[in-house]
Amino acid sequence: MINALEAVATVVVGLMVGVEFSVAFVINRILDSLPGDSGQLGRAHGGRMLGAVMPVWYISSLVLVAAWAIAGWHRHGTALVVTAAALLLLSVIMSVLLLVPINNRGKTWTPDDRPADWKQQMNRWDRLHYVRVAVLIAAFALLVTALT
Repeated sequence: MINALEAVATVVVGLMVGVEFSVAFVINRILDSLPGDSGQLGRAHGGRMLGAVMPVWYISSLVLVAAWAIAGWHRHGTALVVTAAALLLLSVIMSVLLLVPINNRGKTWTPDDRPADWKQQMNRWDRLHYVRVAVLIAAFALLVTALT
């Protein structure tokens, strides 16, 4: 049973890392290169869409990894799993305190009512997101290492 939990947790976290990496280094770059207001409209739509899914994904990942740490407490690699769980918790805290407030504003903007500093706010979100992606990659790497 622990092997199934390890596999599910690793896949769920790995997929989340892939999505967040893609947002940071592919999707947002594509959106930012679109002409006119298309990029801002795309970011607003993405903020609504991913803003509905990602909280569940983040919490589910944290719960799965915490369950793995508890279930495998006396197994090899548990310290790595606990550290990964701490990093996932950090990513949740970062999200709630730093990224979600910006996203909640940005997902409501239209070209007619966005603030004058909307690009600076999106750039701040991007910089914070890069840090969050690095934290997620570190957590995932620890989980994969714990499996070996």
